[in-house]
Amino acid sequence: MNQPPAVEPVPRRTLFCYGLADMPIQMAAIPVLSLVPAYYTSSLGVSVAAASAVLLGSRLFDAVTDPLIGWLSDRTNSRYGRRRLWMAASVPVFMLATYKLFLPSGPVDALYMLTWLVVFWLGWTMLFIPYYAWGAEISPDYNERTRVTAWRTGIGLGASVVSKLVPVLAGFFLGMAAISDNLLLIGIMMLVLLPLTVGGTLVGVTERTDYLPPRLPLLPGLKVMWHNGPFKRLVLALFVNQLGAAISTVTVALFILDALDQKEHVMLMLLVFFTFNLSGVPFWLRVARRIDKHHAWCLGLFGFAGFHCVYMLLGPGDFYLMLPITACTGFLGASFAVVPTSMLADIADLDTLESGEDRAAWYFAVWSFVVKVGQSVGPALAFALLAWVGYDPSEGAANTEGEILGLRMLYSFGPAIGFALCALIAWNYPLSRERHQAIRAQLQAVRASGSSSDQTV
Repeated sequence: MNQPPAVEPVPRRTLFCYGLADMPIQMAAIPVLSLVPAYYTSSLGVSVAAASAVLLGSRLFDAVTDPLIGWLSDRTNSRYGRRRLWMAASVPVFMLATYKLFLPSGPVDALYMLTWLVVFWLGWTMLFIPYYAWGAEISPDYNERTRVTAWRTGIGLGASVVSKLVPVLAGFFLGMAAISDNLLLIGIMMLVLLPLTVGGTLVGVTERTDYLPPRLPLLPGLKVMWHNGPFKRLVLALFVNQLGAAISTVTVALFILDALDQKEHVMLMLLVFFTFNLSGVPFWLRVARRIDKHHAWCLGLFGFAGFHCVYMLLGPGDFYLMLPITACTGFLGASFAVVPTSMLADIADLDTLESGEDRAAWYFAVWSFVVKVGQSVGPALAFALLAWVGYDPSEGAANTEGEILGLRMLYSFGPAIGFALCALIAWNYPLSRERHQAIRAQLQAVRASGSSSDQTV
């Protein structure tokens, strides 16, 4: 087998600067999926059914914006690069939506929630897709790509931990423990950090210029993507993974508030989770360098699923017994953040070999859309199941033991089923380390000759 040429390690300064832009992304992820729905339904009068429809309906716009922005980013040709312009343009959109969604004012109803969720996800998409595609282009090496994602994840999770620590401290020392207080503090931090961190990435990282420009029309390009077997398997696994994660995210605050009867420490649980999530990044980086990436991911998934079932043993007053379980799931969940996007970067190489184009953003766009569909279907499914068992999440609602049992079962077993199914789907993922080395060797020959290749591996 031809071996690809050796690749120099990515400098740490580049890794650090690249990771900065992940800080607002990670800070916003859990609040917008968990705290925003909980706050709007429990305190602002939006019904569970309306919130479910809003979460799902906001994804209809992503069906257009995600692939469109990915397609345009790949085809952007400017003196500033393919990715920078989109990331810079995302900042004012993202900031406006964060302000309106996290610090709501005026009449707030389902339409208000839908409007600003749509704007929020538009800004998110304009930042996320070019940014993650850029990460796939920093290095062509199988292991270095995992290192890039590990640095990005570590820096992003570090910001996420701080965004949970500040509300916890504010709750202990200032009495600001309500969900509205948490959203206020996180929203302010995001508004400050967004221009600073994205700007740091734009200034501190150099874009590649030796890419193969996209030439295929839309439909032939989609046909090549459809025949990319590893991509289809990864997308299916990611969807199921996000389905489980979204059910956990949207029900965790309700589980703590009603099943554990703990009204003030939701952010403490999230702080423990993300602290151990961050501590697990170096471990899963080492594991993914020793074995194939997809097997490392599967080990994390199976472990996470097992520990999540233990939550079923908890009841009123058991909040502090929840924290050791949370620490274990946080550590295991670091594999979710480190591995899959690195796998997608390898898939983009296979596409380049088959299409003759560098179009990583197009793949990250489809990936982003599928993930966001999972993030919306999961909460919609969770709220529908909670409504079916009669559980009412509104503040002060008198839920019966049977309705609380339904909440406990959903939170404990719903995510576990999703993670276990994801691992079963991903276990036989075909793009191994050896196969990627062969792809890289062929791509090197293609780039050296200045021509495309329609060879398959």
